Amino acid sequence: MFILLPPSEGKTPAQDGAPLDLSSLSLPELNETRREVLAELQKVSAAPDALEQLGVGERIAGEVARNIDLDTEPAAHALTVYTGVLFEALDVPSVLQAPREKVERVFIASALFGIVGALDRIPAYRLSMKTSLGDLGPLAKLWKQALQEPLAEHFGDAPVLDCRSGNYRRPWPGIPENTVAVNVVKETAGQRKIVSHWAKHTRGLVAAHLLQRRGPLPTSPEAIAEAVAERFEVEFGPSSGKQSAVLTVVLPDA
Repeated sequence: MFILLPPSEGKTPAQDGAPLDLSSLSLPELNETRREVLAELQKVSAAPDALEQLGVGERIAGEVARNIDLDTEPAAHALTVYTGVLFEALDVPSVLQAPREKVERVFIASALFGIVGALDRIPAYRLSMKTSLGDLGPLAKLWKQALQEPLAEHFGDAPVLDCRSGNYRRPWPGIPENTVAVNVVKETAGQRKIVSHWAKHTRGLVAAHLLQRRGPLPTSPEAIAEAVAERFEVEFGPSSGKQSAVLTVVLPDA
């Protein structure tokens, strides 16, 4: 199986090390598009209205300025660059101690790179999939065209646990019969509601459980549900037509 994670707005810049080498990234078929997006992001980030174009505020002007030099900034494993609620719950230092063959099955969606492997070396950047980037236009549309064939070929018939949010699912929603989308609800007095903060946190815990549990990764959507049920209360809905399977994690009222 594979695990698909969303990126995070917050990122931790590498303090030293070699800069970005696109040729070293997973799925080299995406490199032409990656170069186009990288060049356009550098151009937009150097413009006087960069913050407006990228849809961000003054408080992160320094992060936008760093975009200008992304080809020379130090790079680090993607899993250590992304921060935030999901990655804190994932417990990255512990995951990196898991068998390498498991960690290599983890991929992270990216507005800049399309998708990267957990151990790919990337610089910290600022860019959202919701952005219409200069002359390239909407990134979601651009990546939808670029990702379809490479991801379908790379993932093949293997099940994919999809922990991404909606903006990052749209460019490549996955092959329905092989994809398991993770939803999280909180149950209070018999009533359920979606909880965005705890959803990110719980998805991180789910991914960590699968990577750190003994034995190989599950080999079917049903087996994924059974493995996650070892730790969480879950409900599994199989795929139907164009809809992927859904694994709902039910959180009790605290």
